[in-house]
Amino acid sequence: MSTIDSSTLTPQRAMLGDIKVAHSVFALPFAVLAGFMAAFPAAGTEVGTIAPLRFAVDLVLVVCAMVTARTAAMLSNRIFDREIDARNPRTATRPLASGSVALGQYVFVFIAMSVLFVAIASAFWFVNDNPWPLILAFPVLAWICAYGLFKRFTALCHLWLGASLALSVPAAAVAINPPTLAGPQLWLLASMVLCWVAGFDVIYALQDVQVDRAEGLHSMPSRLGESAALWISRLLHLAAVLLLALVWWTDTRLGGAWLVGVATVATLLIVEHATVHRWGTSRMAITFFTLNGIMSCLLGVVGVIDVLA
Repeated sequence: MSTIDSSTLTPQRAMLGDIKVAHSVFALPFAVLAGFMAAFPAAGTEVGTIAPLRFAVDLVLVVCAMVTARTAAMLSNRIFDREIDARNPRTATRPLASGSVALGQYVFVFIAMSVLFVAIASAFWFVNDNPWPLILAFPVLAWICAYGLFKRFTALCHLWLGASLALSVPAAAVAINPPTLAGPQLWLLASMVLCWVAGFDVIYALQDVQVDRAEGLHSMPSRLGESAALWISRLLHLAAVLLLALVWWTDTRLGGAWLVGVATVATLLIVEHATVHRWGTSRMAITFFTLNGIMSCLLGVVGVIDVLA
């Protein structure tokens, strides 16, 4: 994926482009879906539903928390990787790597986003008498911001990133209706997000195999070879599809719309891997952002449709 030359932009616009807020589309639909699943549990369970007005407030808070936490995580990654990015031709024009934006500005915005995330988490305590979002805010923030460090030590860094985005599912449920986590559905959905994200992050890492080897980084393509890494990515995506089917199997609220979504996701994943097989990393904008963004939005929409129906 190409990087915009930050030298032609103001520091504020350069940083905003580097944060890539649009990439929130990967996890945000699953947080919203988890919120609906938590607010409107399946009939026959002992968990009560949430009043629509309260749910609307909670959902806005969840979305704001998601965006601020994800922004903090992206900023921490850029801060950790600034020297490596400067030596990588693909990323050398990033604002922090190129020096067009000062490190202090990144640190300031990172701190601001982190404080805002904790403040939003604390709002659930004041609004709903629910302290769990605030209690878990600090470990969650530490977890998702540590991704940039783990590729220095282990090839499992892709799974760490997958787990970071997967946290959006139980986090939304904890914030809106904690007892719903007693069932398997939300955990299966979170496991699906983990496998799906880890699988496409392995594909994304194909762009930097030579640089990762030179820097001593532990991406799967650089450590295991590109062919082996692609097979692991395929297996992770196969597991993601099977987990989506298990979510349908265990949740009586999900019906035809969800199954159509699962079949479409399976097809898009096949297209994604076929594209990588045919064109390598030259079409990363399609394989990384477009296809995966469509998948997450599609599953979020069909899931909410079935839950409400």
